[in-house]
Amino acid sequence: MTTTFRHSAGFGKRIEYWIIGLMLKEGMDVYVPLVDDHAVDAIVRRKDGSIALVQIKARSKTVAFGDAALYAAITHENRADYWFVFYSERLETIWLMTSEEFLEESNQNKNGKNIGLRSVWFNGKRTDRKTGEKSEYVKERYLRYVVKDFTRLAMQKV
Repeated sequence: MTTTFRHSAGFGKRIEYWIIGLMLKEGMDVYVPLVDDHAVDAIVRRKDGSIALVQIKARSKTVAFGDAALYAAITHENRADYWFVFYSERLETIWLMTSEEFLEESNQNKNGKNIGLRSVWFNGKRTDRKTGEKSEYVKERYLRYVVKDFTRLAMQKV
């Protein structure tokens, strides 16, 4: 079965609302802009009144093997109190990063059609020597960004 654009675009929007739903379940005040002109999928109002801007990126389980947590061609410059939430359906993993952390951890394309854009690849792939089975895993250097809840976002003003 081929993945249509409509399905892939719908997947991203469904995950945005799912992530926002998780935040709401944690008691966070979350607002959704009607238009995504500024790479902001959600606005979180913290208990202290400060605001966090959130960009949500998702990869479905249907992406090519090895790309379960590859997020590429992202336009970004450091922004105060701006956060990224990355989700991999196949790895069932959520990563949470500040704008500054994303800039530190991502790579910027030096040439090609996506020159200047950034990418981050949270997963690796390996083959089990005994069984020959291939699998994907979260790279150790990115484990510190894996989250089970959004406490850090709700509490930390950047």
